[in-house]
Amino acid sequence: MTTLIERAETRLAPESAFAFVADFANAMHWDPGVATSERIDAGPVGVGARYRLGVRLGGRVAPMEYRITVFEPYRRVVLAGEGSGVSAVDEIRFTPSGTGTRIDYTADIRLGGLLRLAQPFLGGQFARIGREALAGMQQALDERA
Repeated sequence: MTTLIERAETRLAPESAFAFVADFANAMHWDPGVATSERIDAGPVGVGARYRLGVRLGGRVAPMEYRITVFEPYRRVVLAGEGSGVSAVDEIRFTPSGTGTRIDYTADIRLGGLLRLAQPFLGGQFARIGREALAGMQQALDERA
């Protein structure tokens, strides 16, 4: 398993930052590693909401499905994802800070099948993906501030 830990700061209020990020249909607007993202069920965003993402893996786009497992409005959201030999648990925390919001993002990524043999060698690549995702999140949120 690989664990990524990143932090971002935005001028956007916690309520607005949470609403945008917790709805993973917006992931393609802030994560350059996500080619497509859509909600695949109906109803309010909350526990059980499901999303289909097209995740860039090497030179291809692989499907993953995410589901919200923890939903604490304006404070924390946890999503579990699976697909294409990859499973992930993303925990995103929102904390008010002076002029906006601090976002702490932790992702636990587990590769399956033959991919799991390569996981120990992919730490640097996963770290780069995490940094790019948080930079994109911060930019997208600041544009909404």
